[in-house]
Amino acid sequence: MKKVKLNLIGLDGNVFSLMGAFQKQALREKWSQEEVNLVLEKCMSGDYDNLIATLVEHCEAECDYDNYDNEIYEEEYN
Repeated sequence: MKKVKLNLIGLDGNVFSLMGAFQKQALREKWSQEEVNLVLEKCMSGDYDNLIATLVEHCEAECDYDNYDNEIYEEEYN
């Protein structure tokens, strides 16, 4: 399954913002519009939980989640 490099953590939780971020990154990574549309259609085929699950399936975080909390802490408190 194809995945885009996109951290969902920290993004605006609005459905349109999430789908827009996915679409923008997928096109940046040379996905075809048809491939993007298939994922977006699956996102819209259910409720908010379905949308999140679908995006999680198709996104790969760029950061190491083991250190993610430390990165946030360092940014906020240093």
